[in-house]
Amino acid sequence: MDHFIFCTPIQTPALQYASEHLLRAGLQITSQPAKEVTHLLLPVPSFTPDGKLSGGKDLQELLSRLSRNLVVVGGNLNRQELQDYPTLDLLQTPAYVAQNANITAHCAIHLAMNHLPRTLWGCDILVIGWGRIGKVLCKLLSGLGARVAVCARSAADRAMVRALGCRAADISQVRLEDYRVVFNTVPALLFPHTSADILKIDLASQPGLGGTDVIWARGLPGKDAPESAGALIAETLLCILRKESL
Repeated sequence: MDHFIFCTPIQTPALQYASEHLLRAGLQITSQPAKEVTHLLLPVPSFTPDGKLSGGKDLQELLSRLSRNLVVVGGNLNRQELQDYPTLDLLQTPAYVAQNANITAHCAIHLAMNHLPRTLWGCDILVIGWGRIGKVLCKLLSGLGARVAVCARSAADRAMVRALGCRAADISQVRLEDYRVVFNTVPALLFPHTSADILKIDLASQPGLGGTDVIWARGLPGKDAPESAGALIAETLLCILRKESL
């Protein structure tokens, strides 16, 4: 593999694990910006909902201390400040987003179990959305013996839900009060008013469930499974770098 130096100035738990993984693979890691650095490794996602760099650092100040030729690595990097830099957006990398959905679903189930006074066996659960996270949730929850219903938009998706042994629900006909737990993965306001007797976990990038008692669980992998999240960042990067160095 070619000579790479990664700079990780923002020390989140996930990036600490990623750095350790990259070090074991033989890459150089530093926390101090310098001109010889080849890659700037940012948290994934790299920016907060209000547009600030995750971790509280000043992006412009960081970039001023680095080479203009370095590659910025992170998530959701379509930013004006980075338009003159080559970027590697992990949230646009299919292998990364697929495995990240798996980690997110595991973390979401762990979160639900910590908030419930019961097991998931026989529990009526609604999953809203049939994207990557929704699919993994459906599989995992069914394996735990939950009674799972899934809101999927298209008839073809609802047919697949039924083929996998779950109930398919039409979003326009759903009654949330029929469920003990609701997982939402759709970033659009679908239910502005919800019952207080339901455990509501919103995994979408923008909240889709209304009410003050909704758990908006954005960024679960980095918060609840930083070792897994960090390993995924490092393994994705190593795979890309190995291909580039061939």
